[in-house]
Amino acid sequence: MGKRRGVSAVNVFFGWLRKQSKKVKITLGIIFSLLLVVFLKLAVKNYNHFFVASELIHATGIIILIYKLTRQKTCSGLSLKSQEVTAVFLAVRLICSINMEGDIHTVLDFATFVSTLWVIYMIRFKLKASYIKTLDTCHNYYVLVPSAIFALIIHPNTSYSYIHRVMWAFCVYSESVSVLPQLRLMQNAKIIEPFTAHYVFALGVARFLACAHWLIQVYETRGHYLWLIGAGYFWFPVALVAEFIQTFILADFCYYYVKSVVEGQLVLKMPV
Repeated sequence: MGKRRGVSAVNVFFGWLRKQSKKVKITLGIIFSLLLVVFLKLAVKNYNHFFVASELIHATGIIILIYKLTRQKTCSGLSLKSQEVTAVFLAVRLICSINMEGDIHTVLDFATFVSTLWVIYMIRFKLKASYIKTLDTCHNYYVLVPSAIFALIIHPNTSYSYIHRVMWAFCVYSESVSVLPQLRLMQNAKIIEPFTAHYVFALGVARFLACAHWLIQVYETRGHYLWLIGAGYFWFPVALVAEFIQTFILADFCYYYVKSVVEGQLVLKMPV
């Protein structure tokens, strides 16, 4: 009985939320996100764990895709272009990580990169017949070219070589928009099957954790990262904006995902 009442209360809340204006929904989303960031700040002492958790959740999303491709034998609903952009920024980040870090992040990036290559192989060759190319309409160069241009203009100022600094900036920018082809495909399809929805939701959670890390760093330094822009150093503010962009892009989808799960819907319908 207690569980039923809990589910009923949640359904009532989502029913009320559905009737609210978009402005109210955005405001409530921001408030909830900030409260969650405050909770994470109080609960987690080592903020670098946010990045590790983000990478682990991304890897979990890839595992969900692998399960879908091997068990259901279909890649319907998946964007090949989004996976290719992901492979590009992971390859570049892996090179940077090997030369600049060489730690747990390198291991996680390597595992995610290899898994992403396998997903691309399955979509291109083994399950090509189920790939809906006509819905995958967002070209890679719309994402990669602007990211490369921004990386050449704005990148971190560290002791590493110029090429490594530009490559690292490219990773941040391209990752922030890598999900756009997947979201575009889902908008074209209007309906998303469960495993694809689970994968994209995992990306949303991963990006939120990375964004939370940046927000907490800004708070801990009393806004010092943001004031660097006054000294002509734009890297930290722009990187923070890039994290915000991807989190915002995925926030709307995550709302409809949670709503569908609460209502017991197996298939997620995207709003027109």
